[in-house]
Amino acid sequence: MNKKLVASLFLYEKEAVTNFDDLTVISEDPVSLAKMYSEQHADELIIFDLSMGDKEHDEALDIIKEICNVVEIPVIGAGNVKRTEDIKKLLYAGCQKAALNYSKDSNVALTQEVSERFGKEKIVIATGDLNNLTDFFDVIEAYACEVIYLGKDNFKAAYAASPIPLISWVPEISLDKLMETLRNDKVSGVMGTMVNENAAQFASLKMLLKDNGIPMSALEAQLCWEEFKKNSDGFVPVIVQDYRTEVVLMLAYMNRQAYEKTLSTGKMTYWSRSRDCLWVKGETSGHFQYVKSLTADCDKDTILAKVSQVGPACHTGKTSCFFNTIMEKEDAAALNPLKVFEDVFAVIMDRKEHPKEGSYTNYLFDKGIDKILKKMGEEATEIVIAAKNPNPNEIKYEISDFLYHMMVLMAEKGVTWDEITEELSKR
Repeated sequence: MNKKLVASLFLYEKEAVTNFDDLTVISEDPVSLAKMYSEQHADELIIFDLSMGDKEHDEALDIIKEICNVVEIPVIGAGNVKRTEDIKKLLYAGCQKAALNYSKDSNVALTQEVSERFGKEKIVIATGDLNNLTDFFDVIEAYACEVIYLGKDNFKAAYAASPIPLISWVPEISLDKLMETLRNDKVSGVMGTMVNENAAQFASLKMLLKDNGIPMSALEAQLCWEEFKKNSDGFVPVIVQDYRTEVVLMLAYMNRQAYEKTLSTGKMTYWSRSRDCLWVKGETSGHFQYVKSLTADCDKDTILAKVSQVGPACHTGKTSCFFNTIMEKEDAAALNPLKVFEDVFAVIMDRKEHPKEGSYTNYLFDKGIDKILKKMGEEATEIVIAAKNPNPNEIKYEISDFLYHMMVLMAEKGVTWDEITEELSKR
């Protein structure tokens, strides 16, 4: 099992503060802070909602949802959990797991109910009290997947007492102490101020930990530079592709320095032939490319890089550098299923924003949510009836009708295909 560097974010009055005991604001933009942790290769993010009232809590949930939409790492939601509905809200906001604070007796009583409803793999126990781990050993073992230990001492005793893997809060400690902590079989990861403050070094820190025998999800090359076939200038061309959309973004070149820096930082780095120097993509524009995978072709003379692209890849402001059409057959566009959904949804959104007289879509929007839901029910029933018919074409037509009305509902409720596919990918 790989060990985790877990970033932590404390939300208070819509800002990120230092921790439970220190409400000093460290960022007025918690979404950007969370995205930074994700881009710097944190393995997970824990968000503690420190809000006091219901209105503040709802605002915090909106921020948590926004964070879950922009980060590419699992999020654990914690804080302000008093009932089953609060766990549901955190999970529906996009958190992969939700935490029960065991300093509240009512949360202990909730454990079995929420575990059976949402799944044991979704439930985490947060505690700073060593006694919780022993007093509720059987409950924790049966109904939770992980413990967040927030105690400031008794670390070794907590590791021994926990029935399941544990993310440990670590104080300001040395690298040797960090490695000692991560080597413990019960410790699944570490978190705390010390971890957050080293976010910029996550990629290199993971490699260092891995070199010292600690399993980490680090960028480790299966091919050394000598194994590549270089061109006449000593470079290897790199084709860069968006890992989510699969759009080809650009072509650039690497030398040994660029290759090794890409691996050590997790940011795509090239050799600029025009400037004769290393070039970290996005260093000037902010449009960084974060590595998801590097793959060599059959001859090992070209690299395919799949990346998480921030902003446009092209200096012209275009998403991709490949936008000058030379020729294209009329039937050349492949029927990418998601692209079809996105295109139809774009038309529906356009009708919502720019109503067109006589449009059936606008008729549904004008009639409102009840009419849209009535049509959803009717179309779902039509699918059931069609499924009893031996002719598969009928169910194809009915599912298409249902999906169209579903997209009208999505537009009405402000839900996008990105959010749907993101949620499905977590299932």
